[in-house]
Amino acid sequence: MTVLPGLVIHFDLSRAKSILAVEQAMMSDQRIFLVAQKDIENDDPNYEEVYHMGCLAQIKQVTKLPENVVRVLVEGIDRARLNGFLNKEERYLVSEIEVIKSPLHLNEGRYGRSMEGADIEEEAMIRNLRELFLEFCSFFPRIGKTMLKHFEGTFSLGVLMDELIESMPVTFDKKQEVLEAVDLNTRYQVLAKILYEEIEVAKIRTELSEQVKARMEKNQKEYMLREQMNYIREELGEDNVMSDAEQFQQELNKLKAGKEVKEKIQKEINRFKSLGQGSAESSVERGYLETLLELPWDKTSRDNTDIKRAEKILERDHYGLEQVKERILEFLAVRSLTKQGDSPIICLVGPPGTGKTSIARSVAEALNKKYVRICLGGVRDEAEIRGHRRTYVGAMPGRIVTGLKQAGVKNPLMLLDEIDKVSSDYKGDTSSALLEVLDSEQNNHFRDHYVEIPVDLSEVLFIATANSTAEIPRPLLDRMETIEVTSYTANEKFHIAKEHLIGKQLKKNGLEDNRLTISDGALKEIIISYTSEAGVRELERKIGEICRKAARQLLEQKKKSVHVTGRNLEQYLGKRRIARDKANEKDDVGIVRGLAWTSVGGVTMQVEVNMMPGKGETRLTGQLGDVMKESAMTGVSYIRSVSEKYHLPENTFTEYDFHIHIPEGAVPKDGPSAGITMATAILSAITKTPVKADVAMTGEITLRGRVLAIGGLKEKLLAAKTAGMKTVLVPKENEKDVEEISREIKNGLDIILVESMEEVIKHAFVSQ
Repeated sequence: MTVLPGLVIHFDLSRAKSILAVEQAMMSDQRIFLVAQKDIENDDPNYEEVYHMGCLAQIKQVTKLPENVVRVLVEGIDRARLNGFLNKEERYLVSEIEVIKSPLHLNEGRYGRSMEGADIEEEAMIRNLRELFLEFCSFFPRIGKTMLKHFEGTFSLGVLMDELIESMPVTFDKKQEVLEAVDLNTRYQVLAKILYEEIEVAKIRTELSEQVKARMEKNQKEYMLREQMNYIREELGEDNVMSDAEQFQQELNKLKAGKEVKEKIQKEINRFKSLGQGSAESSVERGYLETLLELPWDKTSRDNTDIKRAEKILERDHYGLEQVKERILEFLAVRSLTKQGDSPIICLVGPPGTGKTSIARSVAEALNKKYVRICLGGVRDEAEIRGHRRTYVGAMPGRIVTGLKQAGVKNPLMLLDEIDKVSSDYKGDTSSALLEVLDSEQNNHFRDHYVEIPVDLSEVLFIATANSTAEIPRPLLDRMETIEVTSYTANEKFHIAKEHLIGKQLKKNGLEDNRLTISDGALKEIIISYTSEAGVRELERKIGEICRKAARQLLEQKKKSVHVTGRNLEQYLGKRRIARDKANEKDDVGIVRGLAWTSVGGVTMQVEVNMMPGKGETRLTGQLGDVMKESAMTGVSYIRSVSEKYHLPENTFTEYDFHIHIPEGAVPKDGPSAGITMATAILSAITKTPVKADVAMTGEITLRGRVLAIGGLKEKLLAAKTAGMKTVLVPKENEKDVEEISREIKNGLDIILVESMEEVIKHAFVSQ
């Protein structure tokens, strides 16, 4: 601490040297020199470790306190400068000092200056100090009450400044600066500077305290308002009802999500709080928050890793489809080993009714995944996939994000049904919007326009379905693993109907198992004579029709049970409607049986060629597409090129017209697989050589007579077998496809692999 002249102050002493010095002073003239030391921790400071300007003081009172503490009351007399310590060996310090008489007024000891001028300058200093001290006291009111009286009295400038610094709550080193300023001008500048600094510090402290106080008052106000609201709700019997913002906050606290997602949602909740409840923007913000909080950001379901259980479920629900089951079990095996593994993007391609959608449902059950179905048929707006931007009226998220919200977990099985039926218009290319969804390298940060926060789709198991890959854009198809779901054989349809469809329809129509029975013979008859499809959808309808008629019989005729056989089947389904294309009874000229693939399975297609006098023109009828027309023209060119080999008259193609016709002209036909059929029929018509009635063929032809590979071989062989064909000519390049086809289909068929038209003609023509 620093003691200044003219002030009465008391302090406590506990250091032995200091107490002895006070006792010695009391025994003499009661005067003592008080000087501050620079380092408080030093118990035995030397001359350099204390300030050299101190205060000569008069001891007024000494009081002994417990624990060897002495309280001393002193009055400062004059400033004094320390010249050195005299007796370092003594038990107390004795020093040599120089007493400095500090002037009380500016006019003391000044020569060459009038007293009036000094008084005016002193008055200016006093007034300035008063203004500064008043401002200082506005932050410290208690100090101002006592000190402002001194400005009204007749105190001198020197005494006033000493008393001001002593009354201010500042550190001792600042008081020491004032003590060392002997000259009044210097002392004024030092004190004014200290006052300016203290006022600035006090201003900043006040601002900070006001901010803290305002925040506390706001929190207190909110607390009081909430308590009042709770009380009002309790009085109205609505004590469990929370405000929307509170509910959102509560849901956010429970939400499993990353830090960035939570920060974004918290920001939106704060924005929602600031909006008026009745405003249109408030309802938009509420819908947005509800969507964000319902999304499963980091919520997952545990996958099944029991391969045997999965295999059992797949076998239970579906007959056949070995390739699909094998791929799903492979995926499950990889997931079990790696504990993660990228989810494959599978596209099931096949005719309608072959069970593509039900496969996805069974896979979801086998893997213990949530199942979400998204139908893309006819979707033409890109916003259906990516969502609308929130600036639009009625904006909502896309179907992918909506599917995730519906599933409630981030790793469901998502079925994209009819992916080949999406279309494009002025609103954007929907298939292009699906590229990011179905790209395993990009979909971990899928950005929906409505949600705006990246959504992780990498753990979603996507299964797409399509009737044909021809309609799927190539970049989209490239991102998916295609699995063919081919047509069912009659035997497969029989097993599916017996094991699945009958039980399903009995339950659907309220019939117990023993009240309606359908014999095996009746089932086979339904498959052959009442349905013509690749799948089993129509077959299920026919079984349902039998169930409904049986239900009516049970009620009207009071029967206990109904038994349907091949003999009484017509009573329930009417006359047989399907007349299968059977092999011709006899070999004929210019008539060849071809094989074609359609969206509902394979069919046989009879090609007829007539040759008549004319001008060498070729006429095509039967509603043929461009590809088939080109195949016919290619066949004609090939036959013309080998006319010498088959000894054809030179005027054949100049004096005769050819009419190529395919029956059922109302049905459009197109595809690259009837080239060898038409060429064989043309050559047969020219050479008058009959073609074997039990031979069917498929394959495309080149100008040089080479036979090219075709697709849909399984469906075509099924059609040939159903029609009663015994021999089928297949391109040599399709040999690998023939090996993959089950024995059930190939049994009873003589499949001959051909590479050129010469081989085709050799096997097709009746030997002369």
